[in-house]
Amino acid sequence: MKQLTDADICEMIGVEYAPDDVQTRRDVRAELHMSTRIPNATPPVPNHAVLDLHQYTEEQAWDAIMELAKSGVRTANIITGASGILRQKFPQWATESLLSPYIIEFKPINNGSFAVKFARKKMD
Repeated sequence: MKQLTDADICEMIGVEYAPDDVQTRRDVRAELHMSTRIPNATPPVPNHAVLDLHQYTEEQAWDAIMELAKSGVRTANIITGASGILRQKFPQWATESLLSPYIIEFKPINNGSFAVKFARKKMD
């Protein structure tokens, strides 16, 4: 956590700040709730993810796959189910849609899921 200077505190509270002692500094920092003002570092993106699309509508599945592709994950197993529209739609989306620039390659694992390798950089 960043050590706050007196100037940082002045800027945050908007008035001149001159602490008398160490205890006063601690009290001011506690009152400012420093733990809520300094955000935690973002967690690292995992290299592999599993996305199960059972019970998803086409729109929900599209949104979930796009979110996964933009997340920075490198590989994923996308489970569409052996029957249904998502099993047919995913290969089309991966090759002929806005999703295609995010996907380097995909291949069927079995009759209801695909192994997908995503592009290294995030695209917006």
